[in-house]
Amino acid sequence: MTTKRELGVAALSTSDSHPGNFALILEDLETRRRIPVIIGAAEAQSIAIVMEQMQPARPLTHDLFVSMLTALGAKMQEVLIHSLIDGIFYAQLIMKSSTGEEIVLDARSSDAIALAVRCNVPIYTYDNVVEEAGFLTEVFLPHQRKGSLAEYSLEELEDLLAKVIEKEDYESAARIRNYIEKRNG
Repeated sequence: MTTKRELGVAALSTSDSHPGNFALILEDLETRRRIPVIIGAAEAQSIAIVMEQMQPARPLTHDLFVSMLTALGAKMQEVLIHSLIDGIFYAQLIMKSSTGEEIVLDARSSDAIALAVRCNVPIYTYDNVVEEAGFLTEVFLPHQRKGSLAEYSLEELEDLLAKVIEKEDYESAARIRNYIEKRNG
């Protein structure tokens, strides 16, 4: 059976292997395996704006999509990167309509992630995708002095949350808060 794994956005940088594109690094929150996803400049900009808490003068395409969801009474529930075929990641947006009906739409992984960070919803994949595309690294996110968040006690997670908020690292704070909420049930 395939198990769902939660991913966090670990980094975004220019791609050395694909000039003009960007490398979005996703990280399995439990195993620390990292998954590089090559994305276009527009999607990278859209994700970076949210990560850096910037406010564009006019809404970007992903902002428009979120506004449409809100106007229609729908809510984004999660993003699922469900497969990797010939080096291309395939994703789905999983939403609830205003009547509670589940809506699943196919999406490019870069667009799906840009929407996930805007809607503050989890990004998931399956363990087989992590195994196929992921790699381990000795370079961890700043909050991972022990490794995986799973290795922290709840008290340590609360302390860590306070520290990253104090440093105004809101992306890490959101990941830690979400993990605390997940662990608390």
